[in-house]
Amino acid sequence: MINIVLPVDFGDKTEQLVEGAVKFAKQLNGRIFLIHVAPSDIGFAIGDMGYQYFPEVEANEIRAELVELNKIEQRIIAHDIDCEHLLKQGIAKDTILEYAKAKNADYIVMGSHGRSGIYDVFVGSLTKGLTKDSHVPVLVLPIHD
Repeated sequence: MINIVLPVDFGDKTEQLVEGAVKFAKQLNGRIFLIHVAPSDIGFAIGDMGYQYFPEVEANEIRAELVELNKIEQRIIAHDIDCEHLLKQGIAKDTILEYAKAKNADYIVMGSHGRSGIYDVFVGSLTKGLTKDSHVPVLVLPIHD
C-alpha cells in the first residue's frame, strides 16, 4: 500500500486539498496520514506586561484543531481510504518531514495557493521548503479560486 502524508492548515482551501488527495489515494490504493502542525506559541500573547502565556487559550485552540482534524479524517474514511491523523506543535516543515519518515511515506501531498513574489520572500513557502528538503516526492496540487 502507498503511504501518503497530507498536511492540512484548516484554511479555506483545505477541502479542495483533501479532495485532491483522496483522488490520488484512490488511484494508487493508498492510505492517508493526515497531519496538522500547530505553532508552538499558541498560548502566548503580548499585553501590558510583555509576553504572557495563557495555557487555557492553548488548550482550547488545540482541542478545536483536534476536532477539525477528526472531521477531516472521517470524511477521508467515508471514501473507503485508510486514514490516521496527528496533531503536533512545532515547526511545520521539520515536523512534516519527521512524520513522513516515521510513516515510511511514499508521497507528501501539498497545496499551492498561487502565492508568489513578495509573499514568498518575506513569509517563505512551506511547500517550497518541503520540495527542497524532502527525500520522497512532493505532489503539489494547484488550489485556486
